[in-house]
Amino acid sequence: MFTTLAVIATTTVAIVSAAWARHMVAETRRLRAALTDAAWQLAHDPLTGLLNRAGLLAAHTTHTTLTTHPQPILAILIDLDGFKTINDTHGHDTGDDLLITIADRIEELTDLHGGVAARLSGDEYAALLPVCRHDVDRIAAAFVAVIAAPARLDIDGHLSTIAVTASIGVACVESTDSLGDVALHRADIAMYHAKHGGGNQHVIYTPGLRMPTRAARRGPRPRDLHSTDRGTGA
Repeated sequence: MFTTLAVIATTTVAIVSAAWARHMVAETRRLRAALTDAAWQLAHDPLTGLLNRAGLLAAHTTHTTLTTHPQPILAILIDLDGFKTINDTHGHDTGDDLLITIADRIEELTDLHGGVAARLSGDEYAALLPVCRHDVDRIAAAFVAVIAAPARLDIDGHLSTIAVTASIGVACVESTDSLGDVALHRADIAMYHAKHGGGNQHVIYTPGLRMPTRAARRGPRPRDLHSTDRGTGA
């Protein structure tokens, strides 16, 4: 009898232990998945799936850390021309669909050059490419062209063609330069000049290129006018 009870007790303990072990394995996997998902959300834009500003900074920091010597990189800042008009005319759902379409195009072109792409705000994107030589003009022109290509979107149940252009600023910097204070700042200056030159074009930053003072501009930059009215926030 005692032997039988011992066997039963041992078996019960084994079953409970196995069940507990399975539970712990499942719980560990769940926690890992939750942490992975949380980390992804912190670094990515929920609408387009691109990196957000924090994610772009992390990618730049990682690249800098892994690079033995400073290397030239191309910083690209992209601002859509007249996106608010599309949002106001066709609604935010269509605006979001267009933002996703443009993001996919930017990411595809960025991937071709081994870089990373991000959505920084409503209709503003950025890309960092590990290339910064004689191909700069050609690469920038390619971004202008792929963005300007008409998009077929579902509007109220009907496929319609919508086109949007972009003002693009590009800057060649060192991989060890500050992302915000140097890379994106210089690209922003160049983008300002692309925007005020009529849009649908790119401008390459050169030493001496300046951002006019607010007084000299006679008002805010066009890209700042509707900063709170753009598509879904990044």
